[in-house]
Amino acid sequence: MSNMVIRVNDLRKSFKENDVLRGVDFETRSGDIYALLGLNGAGKTTIVNILSTLIMPDGGNASICGYDVIRQPEKVRKSISLTGQFAAVDGILTGRENVMLTAKLRSVENPGAIAESLLGRFGLSEAADKRAAVYSGGMTRKLDIAMSLIGNPEVIFLDEPTIGLDPESRIEVWKTIKDLSNNGTTILLTTQYLEEAEYLADKIAILHGGNIIADGTLDELKKLFPPAKKEYIEKQPTLEEIFLAIVGTEKEAAQ
Repeated sequence: MSNMVIRVNDLRKSFKENDVLRGVDFETRSGDIYALLGLNGAGKTTIVNILSTLIMPDGGNASICGYDVIRQPEKVRKSISLTGQFAAVDGILTGRENVMLTAKLRSVENPGAIAESLLGRFGLSEAADKRAAVYSGGMTRKLDIAMSLIGNPEVIFLDEPTIGLDPESRIEVWKTIKDLSNNGTTILLTTQYLEEAEYLADKIAILHGGNIIADGTLDELKKLFPPAKKEYIEKQPTLEEIFLAIVGTEKEAAQ
């Protein structure tokens, strides 16, 4: 039996005369962190919105946990959770109240116990009864991710989860994401931080011009980069150098 959790085939989407997605294909295995890289406007968030059933594609198909995102949206929603670019946290409520409210909205039994467990798991127990408005950026994002785990979704979409965070908070969130993956959660991550993808992802895809123009592990992407010059030490290319080289090559080919 296949362990592919996310399947995307020939996905297309246009907004007015702008062809954002022109035939996107990829697959993600259970428990993997799959990172989508791309410039602003490349279509990363559009892919997330389609896969989370927020918008309809113009063509192609996609499935989550075997459920078709167009024909079976309700089943897809029960299998996923989405954490957007801005934390969906109510600053007036405490951390505990935020989690309990989300649990009640999702009709999960024993919301108090769920809150206690999740807040402990994310290192937020001491701040549980403080208003979320006083949380640091990293704590707020961790609370947001904790809330997204209510109901034990198999897939979590993280749309630029560390945008605007300071370096220390970003590292905290990275550890949280790694822990989720290690516990079997499949994660689709969009990011503009190349070091984030380099650190987190099992597989990296570069979205450009409406298509995925390269994807693979970091080692596989390195093979697409010109061979390193052998000086005193053979310098390995960074993901940033690989990304710019691949996108630049694609632009030249289009001209």
